[in-house]
Amino acid sequence: MKRRQFITLLGGAALAWPLAASAQQGERMRRIGVLMPSAADDAEYQARMTAFLQGLAQLGWLDGRNVRIDTRWAVADADRIRKYAAELVALAPDVILAPGSATTGPLLQATRTIPIVFATIPDPVGAGFVESLARPGGNATGFIAFEYGLSAKWLELLKQIAPGVTRAAILRDSAVASGIGQFGAIQSVAPSVGVEVSPVNVRDAAEIERAVAAFARASNGGLIVTGSALTAVHRALIVTLAAR
Repeated sequence: MKRRQFITLLGGAALAWPLAASAQQGERMRRIGVLMPSAADDAEYQARMTAFLQGLAQLGWLDGRNVRIDTRWAVADADRIRKYAAELVALAPDVILAPGSATTGPLLQATRTIPIVFATIPDPVGAGFVESLARPGGNATGFIAFEYGLSAKWLELLKQIAPGVTRAAILRDSAVASGIGQFGAIQSVAPSVGVEVSPVNVRDAAEIERAVAAFARASNGGLIVTGSALTAVHRALIVTLAAR
């Protein structure tokens, strides 16, 4: 199965597998691997998984009937992600779905032959996942979430909403290229709007809480949350801290 035959949009659409809509009797069961960066009980990622399964069903692909879906939930843990990436590759699926940079990178380290479809990645070229948007090359393809330039607009919007803000904490995942790129875009416009920006890593809940609490000790501060699997996983904590 060729990589370019797959189209995905997880979290708003579904993965389309343009084979025959109805599998013929006797045709081998296809296999899809899914590597989720969250816990299995995460409501947002469960909703995305439901949308994915519904999209497959609309195209005639039913889990357990003509396609087998092997899902791993990594609980936003880098070690687990690498472990489950290796497990899914060992199963030799026809394609693997990777929602985000946190799972796409480890999967590409584990295989350069099995097709990987990613979603919600700001800059797959900068991350090294594909050669270019026009010609991805390799075994990965998918959709970008937004361009980094949009990140700069977040700071401008924050300043418009709260003109008194002179400092901004930027929550980002520094372990992936998108976290670095988004912060860079925000940092580039910070002097023009008179805001000093500080990065806050989101590797675990304790780190987030310590960093935000320390930042909040001074006045005239604001908070920007960049897009990543870790910020999504810790979203409830981030909202709670921001409301204090």
